[in-house]
Amino acid sequence: MNKIILGVCLFTASLGYSQEDTETSTKEKKDYGKVFGGFESNSQWYLNDKEMGTVHPEEPVRSNNYLFVNYNYKNWTAGVQVEAYEPNALLNYNPKLNETNVATYFINYKTNKLDVTAGYFYEQFGSGLLLRSWEDRPLGLNNAIRGGKINYRPSDYLSFTALYGQQRTGFDISQGKIYGFNSEIILDQLFNFETSGLSVGFTYVGRDEEIDKTRIEAPKFDALTNSFAGRVNFTHNSFYISSEYNYKSEDAILDVQNNISNDFVKNGSALLFNMGYSKQGLGIDASLRRIENMGFYSERIPEVYNPTDPSQQASTSINYNDKIMNYTPALTKQHHSNLANIYVYQAQNRVDFSDPSVMKAGEIGGQIDVFYNIKKGTALGGKYGTKIAVNASNWYNLKGDFSFSNPDAGILPDYETEFIGTGDKYFSDYNIEITKKVSDQWFTIFNYVNQYYNTKYLGGGSLVKTDIVNAEATYTFSNSRSIRFLGEHMWADADRKNWAGATLEYSFNSRFACYIWDIYNYGNDDKEKRHHYYNIGGSYRKGASRISINYGRQRGGLVCVGGVCRFVPESTGLSLSLNTSF
Repeated sequence: MNKIILGVCLFTASLGYSQEDTETSTKEKKDYGKVFGGFESNSQWYLNDKEMGTVHPEEPVRSNNYLFVNYNYKNWTAGVQVEAYEPNALLNYNPKLNETNVATYFINYKTNKLDVTAGYFYEQFGSGLLLRSWEDRPLGLNNAIRGGKINYRPSDYLSFTALYGQQRTGFDISQGKIYGFNSEIILDQLFNFETSGLSVGFTYVGRDEEIDKTRIEAPKFDALTNSFAGRVNFTHNSFYISSEYNYKSEDAILDVQNNISNDFVKNGSALLFNMGYSKQGLGIDASLRRIENMGFYSERIPEVYNPTDPSQQASTSINYNDKIMNYTPALTKQHHSNLANIYVYQAQNRVDFSDPSVMKAGEIGGQIDVFYNIKKGTALGGKYGTKIAVNASNWYNLKGDFSFSNPDAGILPDYETEFIGTGDKYFSDYNIEITKKVSDQWFTIFNYVNQYYNTKYLGGGSLVKTDIVNAEATYTFSNSRSIRFLGEHMWADADRKNWAGATLEYSFNSRFACYIWDIYNYGNDDKEKRHHYYNIGGSYRKGASRISINYGRQRGGLVCVGGVCRFVPESTGLSLSLNTSF
């Protein structure tokens, strides 16, 4: 079936091109539609590195490739995406991503009021705390839903969406069935508000997965897990405020052994609050969030992957963000510094009773951003002005009473949390960024970051406190060439201790650039692990195509995109990336 769909789409694409070419000699072209799409390839040759102690995998050359082709004719659009992981996917991608196959396909009909999709589709309701399906290739994440979706807009102030389907996992779909309904009502248009904006939204999401009665004979929870959300958004001149509350019905909680039982059944909830003020030269934004037991997957029990190397730990589909239904990004500053991204925070949306000393049911905290532009011509602003950005984020375990399982004493796992209150601290990040244009050629940025990372709760280990500084300067030549230098340093009181790093980038023009950077763990107490993680590479862009090549070392740890992360192992090698669209 997949091969038939692929053949039809490619034939349609070629037909669209050939018909368009035959009409070039006529005065008036007929509308045969248009073909558009793109291709992306990310390949790596993994090498042995004696100093690092890393050994290349059995298949050292690996490649992730994505080809998507869409055909549009008037109100109709059809598309297909083919993915190839040959001979294997890049390291630490989902083991189910292998070989070459049709990954997604769809057909869509769209008018001003009606939007209907059959096949694979992406969707987000509200902030995504109940449902978000999206694709992020650097994370190896594609949780598209296969089924049907209808969006109906009877007026400018009303919108309704209904969907049904099953979530993508590898080249297959999960067992759980997803039902969804969402409504958006723009009240300011309905009542003709002139200076204010007001909208409300309501969401329902259901996950229906048959309960295995051989594991649980008389389940105390339903096969259908229901979740609901309500939200309101208000703006007035320069002020805005929004709030969203989400509720998930009772469901079994996954234990450390990746099992569920009747002994641990709880509901879940999430509250998100955002407010801010923005005018010329000043911006303030604050976000607060409380999450309790909001891990939401299209299958309750994750798949377990046992490694071929007995020295490595087993992983699960959760480790690869597989079958995840909702979106809970880390509400923290997304840093561009290499060193500031060593200790990154991941949202704690699940219940996790790892041992009696580590019991968590979610998170509570928030962040605040303040942006201020010092005017030109003032003592601090100078000729070009000065931009200052301050950010602070704090995240904690929920406050409450927790009991760890002790079958011999008749104690079952349980917790009772307080709605307002903070438990043990997970993470904090306080930072300031000063951006200053010194002249027509010189542009500078200075950053200071202070972090608190409780490894006990966030991955196992000791508490780490860091101070990070980095300074960046860019000089632009008159012929559009530029050179950029970044120097950074991190003081850390635990784990691998102090780091230093530097980056040098040279742009020959808007198309071609090259760079070299290195971060050095010179403060590691183990002298044999004081490694340089160096990289050298370049990129060339022409039109809608870009090619880049890189050689160097990958520091093991979390790689995050938009507040969602995946773990990557340490490696050394040569990588090549190609991206083009048509």
